[in-house]
This record gives sequence, C-alpha cells and structure tokens, in this order.
Amino acid sequence: MGLVATAIRYLKQNKVLKRKVIVFDALSIIVILSIVYLHFFSEQSHEKLSIFYDDIWVKLAIILTFIREFAERKVTYKRTFLNPAQLFIVSFLMLILLGSFLLMLPNATYTHISFLDALFTATSAVCVTGLVVVDTGTFFTQFGQTVIIIMIQIGGLGILTFASYFSYFFKDGSTYENQLVLGDMTNSQKMSEVFNTLKGILFITFIIESLGALLIYTSLDRKLFDSFFEHLFFAAFHSVSAFCNAGFSTLSNSLYETEFRFNYTLQFVIICIFMLGGLGFPIVVNLVKYTKYFFLSRVFRRKRQTAYRPWVLNINSRIALITTTALTIAGTLLFFMNEYHYILSDQKGMVGKFVTSLFAATTPRTSGFNTIDMGALQMSSVLLIILLMWIGASPASTGGGIKTNTFAIAILNFLSLAKGKSRIEIYRREIANVSIRRAFAVISLSLIVIGIGIFAVSEFDPQIKLIDIAFECFSAYSTVGLSLGITSSLSVSSKFVIIVIMFIGRVSMLSIIIAVFKKVKHKNYRYPTEEITIN
Repeated sequence: MGLVATAIRYLKQNKVLKRKVIVFDALSIIVILSIVYLHFFSEQSHEKLSIFYDDIWVKLAIILTFIREFAERKVTYKRTFLNPAQLFIVSFLMLILLGSFLLMLPNATYTHISFLDALFTATSAVCVTGLVVVDTGTFFTQFGQTVIIIMIQIGGLGILTFASYFSYFFKDGSTYENQLVLGDMTNSQKMSEVFNTLKGILFITFIIESLGALLIYTSLDRKLFDSFFEHLFFAAFHSVSAFCNAGFSTLSNSLYETEFRFNYTLQFVIICIFMLGGLGFPIVVNLVKYTKYFFLSRVFRRKRQTAYRPWVLNINSRIALITTTALTIAGTLLFFMNEYHYILSDQKGMVGKFVTSLFAATTPRTSGFNTIDMGALQMSSVLLIILLMWIGASPASTGGGIKTNTFAIAILNFLSLAKGKSRIEIYRREIANVSIRRAFAVISLSLIVIGIGIFAVSEFDPQIKLIDIAFECFSAYSTVGLSLGITSSLSVSSKFVIIVIMFIGRVSMLSIIIAVFKKVKHKNYRYPTEEITIN
C-alpha cells in the first residue's frame, strides 16, 4: 500500500519535489522491493542469503513506509486551542495510550498482560524512566521490545520533534504559528533557527546512538547470543535506552547479569552514552563549537593572534558542565569509600572498583542501569543515590530530575545571601531573576509531588519499608528507573501512583501548572515593596 500511495502521490503532484525527497522515495522503494523479493519470492535467498530472511527486514520496510506516510500528514498547531505547554503534555498522553494498546497486542508478549501493567510499561518507556513491573527480556517478544524502544526514542526526543521535522523535510515549509510553538519547545532564539535546531537534535541523536551501538556490539562476546540479529538488536536497544536515559534492558537483572557485570569496557561505553544524553542537546552543540575553536586557536595556532577571546562556551553550558563534573567526582569518591569493603569487594582489581563506582555515581543521574545488587547497598549509599537521582541531568536533555542548573542556582543563591549580595553573579554575568524564581519553583514542586507520592504509596502498601518507598518515588519522579526491588510487588493503587509520578516527572509539574492556569496580562504598575520575615 505504501508503494501505491507513493506512486499516486507523484502522479498527482502539482509542484516539483526537492531532490532529497525524491532520493528518499527512490531508496525506500528499492529497499522495500528488495526485501519483499528476497523474503517472499527468492527460494535461493533462504540458503545463500539467509541473513536477509529475517522478520527485521520486513519491519524495516514497514517503518520506512510509515515515516513517509506520517510525514504527509499536515502538522498544524493552534495556540487558540492548545498552548505549547498543553500541547507538550497532550502529545505524551497520546503516545502513552497508543503504546499501552500496542503492548497489549497478542504478538507483543509471550503471555497475557493486564492494561495496568501495559500502561505502567508504556509510561515508563515514554517518560524514559526504566521502572518495570514485568521482565522486559522474557515477558515481551522482539516485537514488544521494538515497540518499547520506539517509545523510548520518541519519548526521549518528543513526538512533536519527529512529526515537525519530517513534515518540514518532505514539504519544505511550515506555518509561522508552527514555528512559534516549536521555537518555545526548542528554546530557539530566532525563528530561522527552529528547523535547524530540530535537524541538529535528530542528527546528534542518531550519530551518538549509532556509534554507541557499534561500540557496544564490539565490546560483547558473540557467544552470548544465538544469532547476528540478536547481538545487533541488543546493542541497538541498549544504545538507544542509554542515550535517552531510559534504563530499560533486555537482561533480567540489567547489567548485573553474570556475563556482563565484569565487562568494564561495556560499562564505560554505556556511561559515555548516557552522560552525553544527560548533558542536553544545546550543551553538546556548544561543546562541539568550543572544541573546534580550541583546536583552531590553541592547538593549530593561526599566524594572526588577537587579544579578542570569543564567548564560545556560554554561561548555561559552563554551569551545567561544572555541576555535572563536581557531582560525578564527588559521587564516585563517596561511593568508592562507602562500598569498598562491601559491594566493591568482589570487583576485579582497582580498575573494576573504579568503573563500578563511576557507574554507580552516574547512573542515578536518570539513566537507570545497574551493575550492582541494589538490595545490598549500605544506607549511606542509598541516601547518596537518592540525592543524585533528585538532582538528575542537565536541562534540555533526555534525563529528568530538578536538573543540574537548578541545583547550581540554589547553591549560588545560598552563597550570594551569605556574602550579602542582592543578586547572583558568576563568570561576569548576572543570573536573571526569572531563572531564580523558576529554579526554586521546580525544587519546591518536586518535593511536594514526591512527598505526596511517598505518603500515598505508604498508605496503600504499609508493609513496605519507608526507605524503599522513598527510593521508588524519587526514582519515578526523576525518571531514573533504579529500584530496591519493590516495583513488581506494588498494589494496583500504588502502581497507579507511580505512573502519575513518572508522568509528572517527565513533563514537569511546572509545565502542568502553566498549562492549567491562564496567563495574566502584564500591567504598567508596581506595588510598594515589603520584606517578609523568613527566619
């Protein structure tokens, strides 16, 4: 049907299509026809080209057809109907519901799955959390796992990012209203940068995920897998899951499985992937620009030297990078000291202990993979992980939490008050008052949501220890996915509470409030200022 629709589209086309669209359609048709011929009509391919006789190629053909037909749909945003915050929230709700129904299809699971468990899994995947009530590797078929990884990919980047870019790619245009809404979502400074930003996000994502999948593939022993496709699927699944900071794994015990827990090369590759995903797209782009400038101006010195030093690494990137580095170093050292004679005692040498400590310090920053027995952690390590989960990743990233910049602004505000300053200044810049207000709103709302969640779950499941419930709620809100082993044993009511917390954590409570409350018009007056007694 996809080939027929493409042919009809060209026959009825009134305008000349762009070259890149024609190339995409031509390659898609060649690939689809080749797959159909080899899979269904060529008897020799079963013997000589058995690698092509796999359902994955048919799925590829379906995906290519879906992308082309999906891009033909007209994507139009109406601010009078939904504002950007409402549109963002509704898009996630629709994706979660669609994913839930797909996971309930007969060929998605080996056994029957209830709607609540499907809804929980879909919410966890779309919100890139990683908490699971059923074993992803043994409960879901390869089709079900494919649905999960697609939900992770779309949920990590946002369904509107994909829909808008593909619509722009094939139609070469968009309404001004669409660009305004997308500008709000991508934080673009100029309307002309909106689709370049979208293109950059998708390009960076697929380059890092492809390279990550290749490195994961090469770091694993082929004997662990029954076939080439199983090996490749494992690498691709974990690369996407890592970059999107989802924490989903096809292994029953994540990377704590016997064959993987001592594979320090694999662990280090996954650390690099989810840390890049957790930095955020603007910071990664800014780092690329800074690296280019550094090599051109410092390493390959030009003949003409000037005193001018451009502001390449902006204030947002500096704060996020410094905070991320400080949290990573502090977390690694504290975990290393806390668990040296306990969990780390069975690791192979100092390298093994260091990589495991680094993994344990970075994975709470919303990635959700684990290479240790979470139930055997010291209480001090559990509290450290809760703190790291709460802080989370950097802004505009695939990770959750209150974000590193929010945490940094809170610390800078403390120091500013201690020094008697009336404003926050850093790197010869003053932090805008609206940023400070948003930071403390995010902190307050996160603690309120998590607190209500802990109270609710402890009411529905009073037999579970409070520290386990608190760990679960912090993990859900920060979209981490780590657990002390209580997720599958939660009651129906508690599962629903965790679903709500995961959703709020992904879209943020502040976005929900902005979506609900009507904005007031700015008025040209100010009341007299009064100081309130605080302490």
